[in-house]
Amino acid sequence: MNAQNPSLLSRLSSKSPWLYRINAGSCNGCDVELATTAIIPRYDVERLGCQYCGSPKHADIVLITGPLTIRVKDKVLRLYEEIPDPKVTVAVGVCPISGGVFRDSYAIAGPLDNFIPVDINIPGCPPRPQAIIEGIAKAIAIWQSRI
Repeated sequence: MNAQNPSLLSRLSSKSPWLYRINAGSCNGCDVELATTAIIPRYDVERLGCQYCGSPKHADIVLITGPLTIRVKDKVLRLYEEIPDPKVTVAVGVCPISGGVFRDSYAIAGPLDNFIPVDINIPGCPPRPQAIIEGIAKAIAIWQSRI
């Protein structure tokens, strides 16, 4: 395609990316903060031009919370594979990054990036809503550069 006739994909890229959340065994602290960014107008993540979706097949950006537990590892990997490319992965909280306080537990499979490529890490226990919004803004920029 030439510059005068942009492809359909590049025209669609100006659309809003969709977010999908996966809980990989978290204590729900990070999930509460993600809900804060979705519901409370002060931290409204939709002002960045994105919104949450209910299906991994529609997602562009996946937000993963919690340490990857052995019990849910296969389910998380299956859900991750259902997300179409190009996808951006965001690890929310210290648990998916290192396992957090659970890292030495027999129930933890290991850091998330041992199993899934992680593009953005948002540290914190739990991370503040401002940090989550900043991480999602960076994820949107990565997503736009991949399409």
